[in-house]
Amino acid sequence: MNSTPILFKHIDLFTFIFLITPLVSMNGYGEEIEYGGDVMDVRTIHRIEQHPHAWRVWQPFIIKGQKKNHLIVAFGAMVNGKKDMGDILATVSKNDGDTWEEPIPIFDHRQRKGELQFAYANPVLYKSPGQEVIWCYAMRNPIASENSEESHLVAAFTADGGFSWTPVEMAMRYTGPLILNAGIVETEIKGEKRYLLPAHRNTLAADPRGSRDHFILSSSSLLEWKLEAFIPQPTKARVFLHEGNIALWGKKGELKIVMRTADYDDTSLTTNPPRAYSSVSIDGGRNWSVAQPEPDLHNAKSKGY
Repeated sequence: MNSTPILFKHIDLFTFIFLITPLVSMNGYGEEIEYGGDVMDVRTIHRIEQHPHAWRVWQPFIIKGQKKNHLIVAFGAMVNGKKDMGDILATVSKNDGDTWEEPIPIFDHRQRKGELQFAYANPVLYKSPGQEVIWCYAMRNPIASENSEESHLVAAFTADGGFSWTPVEMAMRYTGPLILNAGIVETEIKGEKRYLLPAHRNTLAADPRGSRDHFILSSSSLLEWKLEAFIPQPTKARVFLHEGNIALWGKKGELKIVMRTADYDDTSLTTNPPRAYSSVSIDGGRNWSVAQPEPDLHNAKSKGY
């Protein structure tokens, strides 16, 4: 029986991989067979051994840079003693992923903000058309917290292709907690350019009046962010909608978001049956349809991109 390696399951525990040329796999008799799928050869970006204060590297986000063969990856280094937060770093490749530069800190948990100390998670990179800078958005949370569920948005930019980063303070018209996962999408709402950033919150575990809902932030400047919309919950039973990715869909102004799911009241359980859910907007992201299951998209609480 033929076997195909699955390379992306739990790779964030030890090392990042970058895939570029065809793999060779083995059949049940130990004979080499040519792999025919989408998985490509491995290039190591970074290893956990290079971070003595961290026990895990995780949540990489890759983006094309300003020049040919220029790539940037932002990722987290999970600080010892924490389960989902630490530092955010960036590494650059000038040769389309063959080799990678030494990582540069974007957000460092050791740099205090006055008397406060924060840890960071889940970077999102974005290169705005017409701008020479590349943005990095992430989650910031007090380091003493048990987890990153109460995080707020933080940002930095690079003007030299990822070799140095400048933090910026944003004007936040949404002041609640958030969790990031997916990239920014450019759209138009009522004829004006908007940037949409999907996010969700998971405050029910620590607050009986909290919620597990998905929402969309929007900005016209990448510096000021407001709450644009919530994704409406299914009408029969609520679902923990989270880590959704937005894509252009259909005609101009139409968007679709596909979301990871879990049981709303007990996040250790899947939906029944286990399915990803989706929602559609036909007005550039201002309003969204009621979330509904994707019948052909199995999802047992796993991430999607």
